[in-house]
Amino acid sequence: MSSTQTRRDPYQEVTDRILEALEAGTKPWVMPWEPGKAAGPNAPFNPTTGRYYRGINVLILGMDLRAFTTADPRWMTYAQAADAGWQVRKGEKSTTIFFFKRLEIEDDATEDGTKTIPMMRSFSVFHASQIDGIPAYVAPLIEETPWQRPEATNIILQNSGAVIRTGGDRAFYSPSADFIQLPPEQAFATAYQWAATAMHELGHWTGHATRLARDLTGRFGSGAYAQEELRAELASVFIGSTLGLPSDIPNHASYIASWIKRLKEDKREIFRAAAAAQKIADMALNFHPDYAASREPAP
Repeated sequence: MSSTQTRRDPYQEVTDRILEALEAGTKPWVMPWEPGKAAGPNAPFNPTTGRYYRGINVLILGMDLRAFTTADPRWMTYAQAADAGWQVRKGEKSTTIFFFKRLEIEDDATEDGTKTIPMMRSFSVFHASQIDGIPAYVAPLIEETPWQRPEATNIILQNSGAVIRTGGDRAFYSPSADFIQLPPEQAFATAYQWAATAMHELGHWTGHATRLARDLTGRFGSGAYAQEELRAELASVFIGSTLGLPSDIPNHASYIASWIKRLKEDKREIFRAAAAAQKIADMALNFHPDYAASREPAP
């Protein structure tokens, strides 16, 4: 590497891109239309492996408008496209995603002679719209994705065992009493908004000490409180892209300043938040038996 070259910093690149949007007053992970009013994509996936992208990669790919404008959630590497008999068009620009893995290495300084270190690798992927020869995307039928039926949210809430109280004009989760409070469904403009709010509060519910054990002690307005809201907000995006629900929680615009401050202080925060959000989404979505069965390895 020459003295004039600088090593890429993927943490900073992703963080800077998100900061740019937040400082402009927008949340880059928000779907630009209401479900049911336009044909938007499901969660991004790789058609050559059948695997769905997770964590920070959902955010990275979700910020690319190609997926929304084409209603096609398919992404893959150049080699994967070529192996399938398709061709990435000359001059197309790739999108960088990341793969995380923990490696066990020898370390004489530890008691058992080993230690675990995190490893991150980057991959360049292309959207289906950048590829010639790929068949048109055919969205799965509702029979194939029953977790996108209107009753899915109620099924998840019921199977979670969460205590749901209905009434008042505020939606919140009480960590001390371990219950979710929701206004009546008719108080929401649409059934989608009620479902999205319910799933968001269920995201907070997963943080209880008996479940995923996140720090829920932050007071409203504190950095810790905003940090938990970021995790729950991103989880709402992951859950919404799977269930077909809106991903924007309107009153969360008030947290943008806190999120900007935190991301400027720590370029890895959005990666940690996305990883925690994926755990939240996994727990919530797996309360739907059909979704859980769809994610089980084939025998």
